[in-house]
Amino acid sequence: MTLPVNEQIGPYTIIAQQGTGGMATVYRAYHARLDREIALKLMHRGFLQDPQFHARFEREAKIVARLEHPNIVPVYDYDEYEGQPFLVMKYINGQTLKD
Repeated sequence: MTLPVNEQIGPYTIIAQQGTGGMATVYRAYHARLDREIALKLMHRGFLQDPQFHARFEREAKIVARLEHPNIVPVYDYDEYEGQPFLVMKYINGQTLKD
C-alpha cells in the first residue's frame, strides 16, 4: 500500500514517498504543530500477520529511541495506522545509505 500525498496519519501529513526497504516504506511527512518535516517509516502490510516481524519493528523503535549519537537518526514517535506500525524519525535530506 502506497500512501497518497496529503494523507493524514495522526498529526503527520504525507509529502512524498522516499524509499522502500525489506520491512517498510519511508515517507517524508510534515508535523504542523511542531512545524517540521519528519521521516515516517511504515511497516509493510505483508508482515502484519507475522508476530515476529511486528515484535522486531517495535523492538527497533524502542532500542533506537534510547540511543543518542550524531550518526544515528533519532526516533521521535512510534504508533500504528490502520493496524500498521510506524516509526517517526528525524528527516535528513540527502542521499540514502544505499547510495
